[in-house]
Amino acid sequence: MHTPERTSASSRTTHATLNGSPLPDSLKPKENHAGTPAFMGQLIGNSMVVIVLLAWWLASRSMGDVLVPDPLAIGRRMLEVLFDPSLAMHWVWSLLRVLGSVIVAVLLGGLMALLPRWFPALEGIIHHLLKPFLISFPTVAWALLATIWFGVSTATVLFIQVVILVPYCLINISEGVRVLDPELTEMGRSFSRSPRRLMFRIILPQLLPYFIAALRIAYGVAWKIALIAEMFGAQSGLGYLMVRAQSYADGNTVLATCLVIVILFWAGDRLLISPLARRFGAQG
Repeated sequence: MHTPERTSASSRTTHATLNGSPLPDSLKPKENHAGTPAFMGQLIGNSMVVIVLLAWWLASRSMGDVLVPDPLAIGRRMLEVLFDPSLAMHWVWSLLRVLGSVIVAVLLGGLMALLPRWFPALEGIIHHLLKPFLISFPTVAWALLATIWFGVSTATVLFIQVVILVPYCLINISEGVRVLDPELTEMGRSFSRSPRRLMFRIILPQLLPYFIAALRIAYGVAWKIALIAEMFGAQSGLGYLMVRAQSYADGNTVLATCLVIVILFWAGDRLLISPLARRFGAQG
């Protein structure tokens, strides 16, 4: 015989419901709030953006456009930079240079990371001499030297960006090479002695997450150094546009150009790099 103390929770819930009495908190159905934190975070983030824009607009009204540019004017200038054919060519050139330099830097960094695996004698040269030199060499110095060596051209901008990005890629991919599974590689050798098959079937699949991580870092850094490279070595691009705006004391164009870079970076990360990271399991 069941005692009242041993009555099942479902029976008590049904009895209380039928009698119209309120349920204890322990017996109330639990709601699913799995999406609540993400929703609240998005809501807070969007609210902060609105608050910042409102504060910016109020500061512009009270302090004047000279000290605090009008956000509406900046927005209009951004649209001009993005869609006016005479100005849009600058961000198109910058984007092409960034993408090209990132691809070349990732490939060079990957090659330099893999060379010591094939030729152990290069370990000291690459990791103890070349890598510290590339990391510590000043960015501005590369820009000045490239302008002297190659003049003002797209090749100059690409050289500056690639030589600065390579060490970032080398560091990331070298870590992947260091943690390669030796047992998996040995098993691959037991099935095939072809170095090409071993590279494309065993080694590169293990390194793909590290290549994607290097790609993500290089893409972010590339936009930071693109302006410096184009200021010194190009007659087109967003960096050149900023220099021209500075010479006319056009603060609206300078700010609009910076925000356009933010938009381009965000678009590239969301549309290209994030899908690759999800596909190949890279964290970022």
